[in-house]
Amino acid sequence: MTASCDHEFDFVVVGSGGGGMTAALTATEAGLSTVVVEKAGKYGGIEAGRKLGAALDFMDDAWWMPSVEHPSGATIPLVSERAIPGQIIVSADGKRFTNESAPYTNFVHAQLAGKHRPIWFIMDARARARYPFAQILPGMPFPQSFYDAGIVHRAGTIAELAERIDVPADALQQTVERFNGFARAGTDADYGRGDSAYDRYYGDPTLNNPNLDVIDKAPFYAVRIEAGDLGTKGGLVTDELGRVLRADDSAIEGLYATGNTTASVMANEYAGPGATIGPSIVFGYIAAKHAAGVLR
Repeated sequence: MTASCDHEFDFVVVGSGGGGMTAALTATEAGLSTVVVEKAGKYGGIEAGRKLGAALDFMDDAWWMPSVEHPSGATIPLVSERAIPGQIIVSADGKRFTNESAPYTNFVHAQLAGKHRPIWFIMDARARARYPFAQILPGMPFPQSFYDAGIVHRAGTIAELAERIDVPADALQQTVERFNGFARAGTDADYGRGDSAYDRYYGDPTLNNPNLDVIDKAPFYAVRIEAGDLGTKGGLVTDELGRVLRADDSAIEGLYATGNTTASVMANEYAGPGATIGPSIVFGYIAAKHAAGVLR
């Protein structure tokens, strides 16, 4: 549905959000497929600003989200699941490639940089019994449809699991053994999992390191993880007053923007869940104050 308006305004604050279903450019270039977690619009406010001469930035990035594709077609984002202690995420070589518990945008950045596809979430029966995963309650079995679709695999040993997901068995066994050593010591010497407050927030506070536990109780599970996106990270370039800027840094008179319509104030980083909401509120407030002449 579209709407038209014949009124003239002294200023406009654009807060229409970013672009969904089009944020997969970087992943495609890296040879990866993506799944859309949030189906937002297609650049409405961003495209309108561009036509007025606005500069754009970070359009090759996205608010990435590791996800599981449900057999029904739905996409399930993985936030707290990656902080589960008794699990690792490995690439097709059977090896870890980053801190699994890192903020989700950073996690997928590492996946894209290494062109890791497919990737597998490996956990044991203890982890499955203790923690929720992909909207499935602790201890509840994966629906058969997950197995039928090849999204989930189960085996009695790590070697058998490796065979089922077509990764080198010796490499996966060595990865699990090395990780188990870190779990017993309480320190991830490879990627520092559990070192940050962000990691520990979603972990298990009953453990010495909330994000580390051994993977040793059969059966073992492997779940295929996709690089999902929540929408674009890029958008209109703005200044500290929320004014939309041209490529030469001059402001487009009367045009302001905030939220995911704008290029992220965090650049390629992401502080954590909801971190787009704060800047949207703050810069919307500042833009309105400046437009009203209260703030200079």
